[in-house]
Amino acid sequence: MNERTSPRRLPRLPAWAGWLLGLAPVTALAVGLVYYWRVFYSFDRMAAGLFTLLACTVAWALYLAVFLAVRLGRSFAGRAAVCIFVCGALFCFANPPLQAPDETDHYLRSYAISLGRLDFDADRGYPEDVDRLLAAFPGAWVNAHTSVGWGENSQGAEAPYDSSGYALKQWGEDGEVLSVADSFAQYLSGEPAKEKVTEPISLMILPFVPQALGMVLARLVGLGALGCLYAGRLANLACYTLLCWLALRGCRRYQPVFLGVMLLPLSLYMAASLSYDATLLGFYYLVASYYCRDEIRDRDVYAFFAAFVLMNVAKPYINLLWIVLPLILPRRAWKTRWKKWQVALAGLVGAVVVTRFIEWYGVAFRHNYGTIERMIEGVEQLPQLAFILSNPLRYIAVLFGTLYENEFFIGQLGVFGSLDLPIPLLNILCPAVLLFCAALSVHEKSSLRPLPAAGLGALGVVYIAGAMTAMYITYTPVGMVRVIGLQARYFLPVFLMLLVLVAALLSHVLEPKLAGTGKALNVALVTAGGTAVLGAVLLFQHWFIGPVYTIYL
Repeated sequence: MNERTSPRRLPRLPAWAGWLLGLAPVTALAVGLVYYWRVFYSFDRMAAGLFTLLACTVAWALYLAVFLAVRLGRSFAGRAAVCIFVCGALFCFANPPLQAPDETDHYLRSYAISLGRLDFDADRGYPEDVDRLLAAFPGAWVNAHTSVGWGENSQGAEAPYDSSGYALKQWGEDGEVLSVADSFAQYLSGEPAKEKVTEPISLMILPFVPQALGMVLARLVGLGALGCLYAGRLANLACYTLLCWLALRGCRRYQPVFLGVMLLPLSLYMAASLSYDATLLGFYYLVASYYCRDEIRDRDVYAFFAAFVLMNVAKPYINLLWIVLPLILPRRAWKTRWKKWQVALAGLVGAVVVTRFIEWYGVAFRHNYGTIERMIEGVEQLPQLAFILSNPLRYIAVLFGTLYENEFFIGQLGVFGSLDLPIPLLNILCPAVLLFCAALSVHEKSSLRPLPAAGLGALGVVYIAGAMTAMYITYTPVGMVRVIGLQARYFLPVFLMLLVLVAALLSHVLEPKLAGTGKALNVALVTAGGTAVLGAVLLFQHWFIGPVYTIYL
């Protein structure tokens, strides 16, 4: 009998060759993106070749980061940290200067701290290039000019346009309509600003230290006001990344859920800004990770105490609710000499003492501020509180009505800035990605006992009510039928807690093939990381591409 000859197999390529071949589709994707922009948005007059080179460079940098994370990252937490920082860096540069919520005030306070100013003076100014930067980027852009009509396209032909939701600003009723590119040109022209900038009504030091250190380093290498802004953003992002790494390293369950929330475009948008929400979100995720640990040791208690106190420095009083977390941790995980009530009491006392000291410091070391008026007329704390206590059922209706009116904020995870830049695709995609990450986390049916699960759910619900009540008392006119000033970013820690419960419930009805394996973590990393990159691209498109060049170039 003739022996059957086995078919020849193609030689297996070495790992480095596979990575090298992967450059081709990555480059094609970058080139295709720019071609899509050219066709759909018709920015023919722009340097298309330069944009193509820029897109390819960014794509290659991302590909290199993936390669280094896979080849050198020994742990999932390490690979996730690389992904978080790289994706966050995209948001850092996709978002123009001073466009994140309250970023102007946070920039000015961080810059003052970087100059060694540890007090607050409303009459104290800044270097000339800071004045120019704020003159060129005076507040939020999106929806500052919204119109529908007829204009000229890049070929000079008449064409309809709709500028809703894009980065255009008009000075005066009949003034010139400008784009973000015009603002960069104005700043880089070196033309002196007409008005001097003074220190803002932002009377905190500690939450702005990371941004200030980044600005110090930027000035040491000769960068100006704009370079300091981006350096401060990157320093803030680095702190956020470190806190996320600590959370993922200690977390033993539900890591895909944590990663999905950490890599949300909205989370990275805030992490890559000058807002102290960057470190605040990191502390939220770190503290929440204690719920998913197998053991709580003494060092974990000390880290929790530090994180809890710093959370309350940034957002006092509402974050005192998190002191409930040690009390609802599973008893079998408690391996420390400290009693639960001792940890809760120490955290409560420490947070209140530090908060009161910060408040005293802000009053004792401020000069020339006079009476600080409220932003919205009709806001009074004590009358509003009395109104709530005398009308509890009506207030419950206000809470539910506000949540319903805002789609329970689940449908606003793709809204950036101060509720002024919605990206509909991300509003749809982000909740789906979070639910998928919850499904990837269903690997332990017994991971949550009834009482700890009920405690976590109660904490989430009370936190929602507390955050809304805080905004109702301090930011909403007395007796108003809705809570104003709320944004989806306020509820990111609640979404994390509730998603952990969703994953626990799903674990009783789903048996995924990836359960309990590293593949589930890698799938979550690719999915959440891909969504983050898409979010950064769409944010850049809305700011720098969009219909701006179709209408006004």
